[in-house]
Amino acid sequence: MRNNEQKIMSAAGCAAIVLALLLAAPTGWAAEEVPKLSAIEAEEDASPGVSSEHEDEADADGVDEQGKMALELYGFAMTDVGYYTTQIDPDWFDVVRPTKLPAYENEFGAGGNSYFSVRQTRFGVKSWLPTKWGEAFGIFEFELFGVGVDAGQTTFRLRHAYLELGQFGAGQYWSVFMDADVFPNSLEYWGPSGMVFFRNVQVRWMPIKGETRLTFSLERPGASGDQGNYDDYVELDDVRSHFPYPDFAAEYRLGGDWGYVELAGILRYIEWQDLGTDEYDLSGSATGWGLNLSSNIKLGESNTLRLQVVYGEGVENYMNDATVDIGIEPNPGNPVSPIKGVAIPLLGTLAFLDHNWSDKWSTSVGFSTFDMDNTSGQRPDAFASGRYALVNLLHYPIPNMMVGAELQYGYRENFSDGWSVDDWKVQFSFRYKFSHTLGGKS
Repeated sequence: MRNNEQKIMSAAGCAAIVLALLLAAPTGWAAEEVPKLSAIEAEEDASPGVSSEHEDEADADGVDEQGKMALELYGFAMTDVGYYTTQIDPDWFDVVRPTKLPAYENEFGAGGNSYFSVRQTRFGVKSWLPTKWGEAFGIFEFELFGVGVDAGQTTFRLRHAYLELGQFGAGQYWSVFMDADVFPNSLEYWGPSGMVFFRNVQVRWMPIKGETRLTFSLERPGASGDQGNYDDYVELDDVRSHFPYPDFAAEYRLGGDWGYVELAGILRYIEWQDLGTDEYDLSGSATGWGLNLSSNIKLGESNTLRLQVVYGEGVENYMNDATVDIGIEPNPGNPVSPIKGVAIPLLGTLAFLDHNWSDKWSTSVGFSTFDMDNTSGQRPDAFASGRYALVNLLHYPIPNMMVGAELQYGYRENFSDGWSVDDWKVQFSFRYKFSHTLGGKS
């Protein structure tokens, strides 16, 4: 691990980036995203669709006689061009992810590569319909950023498939544990490493909606595990994950003209079963939990401060850039269960300032940190902590068009082998967005 002097120098480097453009130059949009999913494995984004309010009375059949269905087609075409100084996992060539930086020297070959990408391109459909039970809202949205088995590819990928009626919703959408509004107005797609960022399949209840809101959800479970120094033990081949209960999440947001403050929490049960017939029993379970405190604060008409701090154990698959939820430890004195799995603690932070210089120029600047408290059984080169920072200048020459430049920074530190690596990346992006609404109130 690095010494205190090195940590101070790294923090000072992030602070220098934050200050750089504030002292220099002359609105925005939001980037995004993440994945994960499965059994001891789990998938994710930024800026939820906001449905319009229809206040007319509904008829007995549930359809508002004075309102009509509104259908919006929207999306954008986007091209990214960039250069990064350090080698990175080639499946993640166009983003800054500390977990995908090399874990040892020359893991991914030479650094200093250019790239071109259109993977942020997006298309979606939203629909609203006033009913006597409240407004019906639906969204279907996809993009071209491949993940999972399609990592590194330009391919269709589902973002949202969600429907809502009154106080109830179901489908794939932003996790209730996540606050999409803290995502900065950046060009870089993946976003702050220390942010909670996960689109999940869920059912939710929203007893309070609006600027101040209260939401509860049951969400698709899933987690990932690291067998670490014990991954060559054949006895572990018979261990299988088991998720008998959904994850439970809740959020409360207090909003006003000044912005908002939000507290979200999550509780989950992670279990694994040893199906082998040998003398060992490696079954076990862990409770995952987390608290996420976030805020947007308006500083005059031109500035928005975006803040978040999250702490928990065994909730890494809800984070924007983390590795595993469960780590392994020796279990001395127990000959039947000589090793055990435990939930890994984590701490994530972010602070970004979005500033509009005018209606044609904007800047986002800030940093994010993410730290895991690794278990003793993980390998020395396991990911332990990451840093992320950026500063940009974006221009909107005509309506719906954006061009911009962004300087990005990523940092990875390993668990206990002393390895750390920095990455600097410059990105230029060009985007044209479109939308067209059909129907609506008569």
